[in-house]
Amino acid sequence: MAIYIAEFRDQQGNLKQQKIKAESAAEVRSSLRSQGMTVQEVKQSKEFDWDQLGKLDLGEMTASVTVRDKAIFSRQMAVMVNAGVPIVRSLGVLADQCANPKLKKALTVISDDVQQGNNMSESMRKFPQCFDNLYVAMVQAGEVGGVLDDVLNRLSKLLEDDSRLQNQIKSAMSYPVTVGSIAVIVFVAMTVFLIPTFADIFEDIGTELPAFTQAMLMISKFLRTPQYSVSLVIALMIGWFVYQQYYKTPAGRVMMDGIFLKLPIFGDLIQ
Repeated sequence: MAIYIAEFRDQQGNLKQQKIKAESAAEVRSSLRSQGMTVQEVKQSKEFDWDQLGKLDLGEMTASVTVRDKAIFSRQMAVMVNAGVPIVRSLGVLADQCANPKLKKALTVISDDVQQGNNMSESMRKFPQCFDNLYVAMVQAGEVGGVLDDVLNRLSKLLEDDSRLQNQIKSAMSYPVTVGSIAVIVFVAMTVFLIPTFADIFEDIGTELPAFTQAMLMISKFLRTPQYSVSLVIALMIGWFVYQQYYKTPAGRVMMDGIFLKLPIFGDLIQ
């Protein structure tokens, strides 16, 4: 629920402005018109609603709608629509049974919107974190063509294949990621704890060291310097965050999955 600033004229024609809490601007307009007001403008306020701070659901904030969640919803929705169950009833039942808090809230709002006469596709468009543009466009085409159950079945098949591919990629990556992690831990441990011991010996000898040995000593000194090591950790965390955000986009997911599938080790394991 957000705060909206509504500008309207009352029944006497006086221009007024009022802050109203509502789910959407359309709800504000509908409420004012039902009271006999003439709505001039409705815009969302940038003011933070402190009353909602204590009502924030941590599970909803941290949860993410996976491909598997959307595939299950699409399959169940297709079965219910094909069986002749009304869309509003289907959405309400699936919302009650949904285990994902973010998807559950989205389905609840969509069900309310459809009950008020809105199209399901338009309501889904309000939740891009749950339903992407392709999903919404296909649902809209199904509504227009009267073949919503067929479209949902196709979407569920597409999403199930996508989920299966993602699981195969994760399974294929588990071994090299584990081996790589162990190698990094051993390398860091040797660089931080073992090489400094030999550095004192090399310094006492006073001979010129090979380039590779000098490079290892420099890396050891870098990792043992607090400000440098902390900067490296922060840089790695930022890089991982950027990667995750890019992978969430359709283009990023296609690119990264394509790169992994082209690597021989992943291609052989997936086969």
